[in-house]
Amino acid sequence: MGQVDPSFIQDVEHRPKLAVIEAEGIPVIDLSVLNSSSNSKNINGLVAEIGSACEKWGFFQVINHGVPLELRLKIEAAARKFFSQDKEEKMKVRRVGGNPLGYYDSEHTKNVRDWKEVFDLTVEDPTLMWASHEPDDQELTEWVNRWPESFPELREACEEYIEEVQKLSYKLLELISLSLGLPANRLNGYFKDQTSFLRLNHYPPCPVPDLALGVGRHKDSLSLTILAQDDVGGLEVKRKTDGEWIRVKPTPNAYIINIGDIIQVWSNDKYESVEHRVVVNSERERLSIPFFLGPSYHTMVKPLEELTDDQNPAKYREYSWGKFVANRKRSNLMKLNVENIQIDHFRV
Repeated sequence: MGQVDPSFIQDVEHRPKLAVIEAEGIPVIDLSVLNSSSNSKNINGLVAEIGSACEKWGFFQVINHGVPLELRLKIEAAARKFFSQDKEEKMKVRRVGGNPLGYYDSEHTKNVRDWKEVFDLTVEDPTLMWASHEPDDQELTEWVNRWPESFPELREACEEYIEEVQKLSYKLLELISLSLGLPANRLNGYFKDQTSFLRLNHYPPCPVPDLALGVGRHKDSLSLTILAQDDVGGLEVKRKTDGEWIRVKPTPNAYIINIGDIIQVWSNDKYESVEHRVVVNSERERLSIPFFLGPSYHTMVKPLEELTDDQNPAKYREYSWGKFVANRKRSNLMKLNVENIQIDHFRV
């Protein structure tokens, strides 16, 4: 990535500012009450905190979350070792054909190439998905994880980590459900045959951090994201109150949580998926590990009936999650001359 290909260069209005505004007010929420015999008053207080964070920010951080630190350190070390290999070695597990898993270094966001390389793997192996974005095409495909044969510890580290972070994702999903006035397990059924996946992100030093982005501005299309980032930082959130880009300062052993598009639709816009991006720097590489909680490919996403009525009618038409993903994968893998599909395309 030493030479700056024009495909990396952001349009002027989307280039990062060199002056950093550190985040003030993004909530840090202590989940320790979930790991103790707390009374319902403490749980209710936690639910209220989660609801307020979802409504005001769409982002929050969690501490005392129950994911063992040693597993996080283990997967970070394995990720660094994987990305430090020669390009030839990494390309042995590159994305191929209709399988979007494995190594990749040419991803586009908003049709501009990201300054990063990634390694993707799914929780369910294999994961079922629609083969085509065409509505009438009922052919299924299987996404199969691609593991480097010469580096078995990567698989071990990833699978151990996923087991724990997945537990956290369901705790958060239940808290969000409660905050919407729904039963704790109201949303759980959508995640049988889930499409959840883990990504290892590596952002090399960039000679033009004022012109390129590690990941361009975007919203997460799934339901929930749980992000581990290293001490370098670079995540920026678009503040809802004024549209300013705010840097999220790394907090040791915390996770950054953000609401995805699916929860925005399920909540009928009570909670909003917030735009965010990743800036890069010229001196230090950066590593981040997001876990994306996604429902089954056959899920039809629409506002929940309990949250709509005559005074608050559904703001979205239902859409197929699997077809949405198949459409998105086309634009992530190639520069298309059309806008990526968005949930706004289904707005009533």
